Amino acid sequence: MLEKLDDARKVVGTRRLLKALAAGEIEKAYLADDADMFIRTQVQQACSEAGVKLIVVEKMADLGKACGVDVKTAAAGLKK
Repeated sequence: MLEKLDDARKVVGTRRLLKALAAGEIEKAYLADDADMFIRTQVQQACSEAGVKLIVVEKMADLGKACGVDVKTAAAGLKK
């Protein structure tokens, strides 16, 4: 599931994901369960409104690594 993020067209980070969701560019979104509650709520609501499947992963560190970045990542998404 997370291995797809390394090779795919993706957006990394909450702000970029929220903008891409609003623009209808996201096929699938990922959210770290250990992210801040405010971020989790924003992403969950945006995915619900956009009708995008949300996959919850355990740790921000795992999501960042799957995205190929050297920092913890709260949210990411696969572009259509």
